Amino acid sequence: MTRSATFTATGVPLAALALLTLLAGVATAADPVGTAGAHAANAAAAAANTANPHGTNALASGQANSAAARGNTNSAAAPSNAAASQASAGPIEKLTERGPVTVTVRLEPSALMIGDTITLTVEAVAEDGIELLMPEFGQALDRFAIREFVPKQSVDADGRTVSTQRYTLEPPLSGPQSIPPLLIEFVDRRPGQRAAPEGEDTYELITERIAFEVGSIVPKGAVDDLKPERGPLAPLRERGPLWPWLLAAAALAAAAVPIAWRRLAAARAARLRRSAYDLARARLDALVAKPRPADEQTIDAFFVELSAIIRSYLERRFELRAPELTTEEFLAVASGSPDLTGEHRSFLRDFLRRADMVKFARFIPAPADIESALSAASRFLDQTRESATIAATATLESSAHA
Repeated sequence: MTRSATFTATGVPLAALALLTLLAGVATAADPVGTAGAHAANAAAAAANTANPHGTNALASGQANSAAARGNTNSAAAPSNAAASQASAGPIEKLTERGPVTVTVRLEPSALMIGDTITLTVEAVAEDGIELLMPEFGQALDRFAIREFVPKQSVDADGRTVSTQRYTLEPPLSGPQSIPPLLIEFVDRRPGQRAAPEGEDTYELITERIAFEVGSIVPKGAVDDLKPERGPLAPLRERGPLWPWLLAAAALAAAAVPIAWRRLAAARAARLRRSAYDLARARLDALVAKPRPADEQTIDAFFVELSAIIRSYLERRFELRAPELTTEEFLAVASGSPDLTGEHRSFLRDFLRRADMVKFARFIPAPADIESALSAASRFLDQTRESATIAATATLESSAHA
């Protein structure tokens, strides 16, 4: 029996070329990323070119090139899908409330790669008459690298205090991460309300933990390239005794600690004084913007708020802790501060006693007396703010000379 076969113009069987083309298609289907399919397709194309260098076997060459194109398309689609997934990740928000204070913690983006930064925003909104104490810088965030910190405080149209802290953070590792709970404290200065829980200085509000994921730049399934084992280490050279160095370091630390402590204490006192003025000024401006009281009830509430602003300012500005004292007891404590001049003490005595007359003796002041009280309170804040700056500067200079 005689068998027949079909050949190309150069004598290569067409069946062989068809078999190579079929193998290229199978490799492309088994490897969607495209690596194996591309190699098999290239091999089929090379065989086709060898058999038919002038392009007479267009079918085999075209099928090989089609398989290679499909492999390249699949491999290019993978990173595009990953980028689209990361771009669609929105912010995470957690809302926590306690009484007159609402805290919103926002984290964006919620999905990122190692080396990227995230923005953490902590916003606290307190009703009028609430004194907010935001977290200290970097509280509970020491696991992250802090690239930027922007604090802000304002009073909205309703007289509410809005305090915001915005962090730009960089996670140190990939994998699951989280923003730990944050502590916000506040004191209730509203009339008829307890300033703080019994036995405590402030109310406490703790936010929720926020979990997020940090992606790795190392592809999944990648094998670490381990280097060969190093040889034995050379023996250490003989060194002299270590105790002289330890004594010198201890002496240097003993001399530096008091200086550093004084500088830190002075800086903290200056920061507290400035923040006390800013808070009192914002509350006083909000009170001035309100309509003037017209009857006995509104006049009483007005002077309660005005006296609370001055007392709160004195407690924070001069570090006095006396929220439950009477006016006379409070004046006795405040008079012991070296930063208060005789004129200031006289103003406080007259101001607080007049406020007590309105609150307890049902004294109704004239409109001119109300404006005079507001002006006097404003002057007192400005005068003690200037002395606070001078006192903080003098403390720093004396510490530097010491």
